[in-house]
Amino acid sequence: MLDLHQIYATQKRGLFFLLAGCAIGWGFLTSYQTIFAGIALGALFGTYNFWILVRRMEKFDKSISEGRRAASMGTAFRFGSGVAAVAVAMLLPEYFHLISTVIGLMFPYVFVLVERIIYLVRNH
Repeated sequence: MLDLHQIYATQKRGLFFLLAGCAIGWGFLTSYQTIFAGIALGALFGTYNFWILVRRMEKFDKSISEGRRAASMGTAFRFGSGVAAVAVAMLLPEYFHLISTVIGLMFPYVFVLVERIIYLVRNH
């Protein structure tokens, strides 16, 4: 099974392709600029959330292996990051579409799901 760092590297690669697609859509489909900008904003914050999760999981694993009390998983930080993305979209509606920002927040989880399906199909 892939470790968390490999999954995160795959996440970043997928994010770069998504951001490239958003940049192309933002540049050439002028009537949908706010939607592509919202998806990009949400995807950036979503990837930041996943990075926080990876970092917290490392600390969690280390504390469990050393026999110490397990630290928090950083849920408040990830929740706050999602709220910040929505706040930016609400404060700047002329630049970011709110619903597409929320959809963009979910892209890292979709990437993980697709990556797991591909892994299972290849190895079973």
